[in-house]
Amino acid sequence: ASRWPGWASRPAHPARPPRTGWRRLVPTWRMTLVATAVALVALLGSLVAGYLLVDIPEPKSAASAQSNVYLYADGSQLARVGEIDRENIPLDEVPPHVRHAVLAAEDRDFYHAPPVDVSAMMRAGWNMLRGGGRQSGSTITQQYVKNYYLDQRQTVTRKVKELFIAVKLDREVSKDEILEGYLNTSYFGRNAYGIQAAAHAYYGKPAKELTEAEGAYLAALLNSPNAYDVRANPQNHDRAVARWEYVLDGMVSEGWLDPARRAQLRFPEPNEENISAGLGGERGYLVEAVKQHLAERGIADEHQLAEGGYRITTTIEPARQRALTDAVNAQLETALNEEREQDTWVRAGATSVDTETGHVVAMYGGRDYIDQYVNNATRRDYQAASTFKPFVYAAALENDSRTHDGELIGPATEYDGESGREVVGRDGRGTGWSPENESNRSYGTVKVSEGMDKSINAVFAQMGVDVGPELVRDTAVALGLPETTPGLTEADASISLGTATPSTLDLAGAYATLARHGEHRTVLLVSEVTKDGEPVELPEPERRQAISREAADGTTAMLEAVVRGGTGTAAASAGRPAAGKTGTAEADRAAWFAGFTPELATVVAIFGQDPETGVQRELYGAAGQERISGGGFPARIWGQYTREALEGRPVTGFDLREPERREHDDEDLEGEDGSEDESEESEESEDGADPESEESEGPTDTGGPEESGAPDGPSAPGGSTEPGGTGEPADPGTPRSPDGGAGGATTPDDNPPSPGGEAPAEPGQAAP
Repeated sequence: ASRWPGWASRPAHPARPPRTGWRRLVPTWRMTLVATAVALVALLGSLVAGYLLVDIPEPKSAASAQSNVYLYADGSQLARVGEIDRENIPLDEVPPHVRHAVLAAEDRDFYHAPPVDVSAMMRAGWNMLRGGGRQSGSTITQQYVKNYYLDQRQTVTRKVKELFIAVKLDREVSKDEILEGYLNTSYFGRNAYGIQAAAHAYYGKPAKELTEAEGAYLAALLNSPNAYDVRANPQNHDRAVARWEYVLDGMVSEGWLDPARRAQLRFPEPNEENISAGLGGERGYLVEAVKQHLAERGIADEHQLAEGGYRITTTIEPARQRALTDAVNAQLETALNEEREQDTWVRAGATSVDTETGHVVAMYGGRDYIDQYVNNATRRDYQAASTFKPFVYAAALENDSRTHDGELIGPATEYDGESGREVVGRDGRGTGWSPENESNRSYGTVKVSEGMDKSINAVFAQMGVDVGPELVRDTAVALGLPETTPGLTEADASISLGTATPSTLDLAGAYATLARHGEHRTVLLVSEVTKDGEPVELPEPERRQAISREAADGTTAMLEAVVRGGTGTAAASAGRPAAGKTGTAEADRAAWFAGFTPELATVVAIFGQDPETGVQRELYGAAGQERISGGGFPARIWGQYTREALEGRPVTGFDLREPERREHDDEDLEGEDGSEDESEESEESEDGADPESEESEGPTDTGGPEESGAPDGPSAPGGSTEPGGTGEPADPGTPRSPDGGAGGATTPDDNPPSPGGEAPAEPGQAAP
């Protein structure tokens, strides 16, 4: 029937069947449309409410900035840091090329884009909600809001406030005013806030006198001020230059810099930093190491620390810190004479880690942070040399590796120790790589144990190829070396001879893993942090089995023999069960001793560096010695420090679980006829170690598997006793003058080759 007279009746629609089963759970299109509309209205309402409710706050006052307090492990004060260096200047005092450099580095669309980057903020917010690390991508307006009105905390709430304030600010002030504020509030490192303070801190001039190259470098610093300060972190020089070039290229692409002028520019090396007197001596090195540690672990970056209000308890123990400094002074500094040019090149660094907790209990970064602020304990620009050989052996044990003849590698496995012998690939074919032993000395057929004692390059070059460079690298990283260690990825077969450049801190962590029977624990420099009185949550330290206990303990047993009768006998002055390895880099630019007791893992290194140019220098003749090797000063420092650091504590031995724990056999020290080799005896150093041993690792053939190179420099003298020496072991605890044969190192170390026949990199450069 029709509802209206004269209208045709509407046909009846069939009844829609009821939704059953899973279909009842699926929303209809009407429900979806309504839900979407409600969500959009709610979002719009939230944005409007946020815009109305969030006001532009009062600027943060520089006067309210607080100091950061750094404490020793016992709660006593280490240092107090935090004076604001800022001078505001109008925008017209900043040259256009400096402004353009900053825009090219941070926000090229600043003048014609919205004040907020919503997509970048959503990525950052989502990343933080998932518990991820910091996420940036903010516009200059947003960064200015954060610098001037808010704080550096990475929270969703702060990000939301940043958005609304940035939008309001962009509507109320001009772009030029925002850029001026940004340039005056940004942190450039060296405690400098603003472009004027940065110009003085890095180049000793006002901002208006900055060149294009200098302005581009300061703009590059905004991304990571500490990392790109090439004076404080010479190992990052390449990264800083790359960032500088990125800024210049951006200026060219935006039409702000002529390409021809760009091609003429050269990287402008900054001035050295003027360090606060409050950071003099060892304090500055410790504070810088702690700041780097906080940033690397995501606890607080340099921008957050710059706000102040932090109270940081370190793991450094005052008594052990004094013991380490005293050992360096007694064993090394007393042997140096400023009238000898070579002695002005000598730099020492050391790190000591508690094997049980992973805490860094002592660190020696240098004589005085004010005079030389590059931390020798954390720098990563000198080859580790033969301290890497234990990683080769550990990799062999961990992976049940075999020689190219099919024999399982172990302490009794025999290798050809002939200097200059071509390394054979696992397919039995020659590789074209023929590394030489130190002084080109050959040893004939030797066991692996003897190869470790005497640090024979020919043995470990071949073993590294037998095991495989990839497995050696993986083992070193598993034990604790950072994957980003310079030279670690680039090196091929030469990785076995220590061409990578870890720091003493890196190596101490890896050797501590061996001391813990293969269990890796995060190395820590900080135990507690508070901000404005509130505790800051610290990341949970990592704890895992890096390699099997059998592989770790087998390596430790091998290293015990190095201290008992190999190149590291000077370390026996610790008076405790000890294991360790010496190492001397190519051309004697660095000498190392890395060792451990069951309680402490400590690495000591001596570097050669020109104080004026920063170029790595050979240490021949330093401290009145023919050469400096790992078995000399570094091992002596290690022995004295370890003895004092563990004084009064029970003597404990290594609880080793390995199939063939090798004791040092008398036959290893005798000639073929069973009598002592008089030639070796006559060459024995005051350390009581074979002078050609560890240092036998020092091939002058710098070729890699693809190429055999010629000697890179003069062969280090070896095989003679120290001037005035008697050939008898000296008391490592008794420093002697150079004229009396100070514990210097006639024990030649290894001098590993640079990969591919290239000379070692200069400071700040990774090994080729």
